[in-house]
Amino acid sequence: MCDIDGYFVGSVIKPPGYTENISMTSIQPPELSVIIPVFNEQDVLPLLFARLYPVLDGLGRSYEVVLVDDGSHDRSPGLLRRQYHERPEVTRVVLLRANAGQHAALTAGFEYSHGKCVITLDADLQNPPEEIPTLLAEIDKGYDYVGSIRNMRRDSRWRHWASLAMNWLREKITSIRMTDQGCMFRAYNREIIQAILDSRESQTFIPALAYTFAGNPVEVVVEHEERAAGESKYSLFKLIHLNFDLMTSFSIVPLQIFSLVGMGIAVISFLFVIYLGVRRLMIGPEVEGLFTLFAIAFFLIGILLFGIGILGEYVGRIYVQVRQRPRFLVGTVLEPGETSQDNGNA
Repeated sequence: MCDIDGYFVGSVIKPPGYTENISMTSIQPPELSVIIPVFNEQDVLPLLFARLYPVLDGLGRSYEVVLVDDGSHDRSPGLLRRQYHERPEVTRVVLLRANAGQHAALTAGFEYSHGKCVITLDADLQNPPEEIPTLLAEIDKGYDYVGSIRNMRRDSRWRHWASLAMNWLREKITSIRMTDQGCMFRAYNREIIQAILDSRESQTFIPALAYTFAGNPVEVVVEHEERAAGESKYSLFKLIHLNFDLMTSFSIVPLQIFSLVGMGIAVISFLFVIYLGVRRLMIGPEVEGLFTLFAIAFFLIGILLFGIGILGEYVGRIYVQVRQRPRFLVGTVLEPGETSQDNGNA
């Protein structure tokens, strides 16, 4: 199957009893969509389903669960298929053809969700599904974006301190004010989701992007648990890369800082040259201070290379954006009986 731009996007599987003459106008969108990206989470998925669906059933409102497999290599796709066949009326499964990253998987979930309110939830159960009503209560009050703050984080110590450092750095270089940027357990109304989909950015940080579109955001404190099973999929390198996405997608302050640093060093260097020239005229040739000059030169070279690296991050993201390659490719979609089509070239 190909979409209008010619990208292969796989197949759509409908449940038994589906008929093609169902009118889209006769289908009411659910009140709530819960989007869960999944990557190699076979050990935790059964427990996730056992806790998630009873919570949603008890809300007293229509809902759908959009499970997005981000190219898992374990039994996760099979478990997602099984869950779809157990609850096909409220479950949609999107299987990506290859690993595209958490934020691309969330974007795929946004593409296939229909709820008036959308909640994103990690599959590792560190954010309990039982906290979903807490976020919905704020949406019902009229807020268009609900962030969450993890109470008594259960992450490792180094991740906790790294998160605090990146929160501080983000606040200094952007206008985005999020207390806990690393928590993906958030709620958005449909207008915010549509704005995210319309942005068409190749690399971005979804919670921060949603914040820039929000007119009435709020944050709430939610409980945080230890990972139920398995291990974190975010290595130190991935966390650093993610924070580069955050900084370069929402601010040019790093470039401006290095421009100021460059001008400052140029002025200091000019004054230093004048000082050395006057000293040479007054004292004469000197051998002392040679290693000091080497140290200063190496220091300035280090700053220069770091600045070039920052510039390269921006240029690299421009390069990725102008290629306009699809952010993800969909292999298969299992969804309720609706006349919808794949759109994997987002």
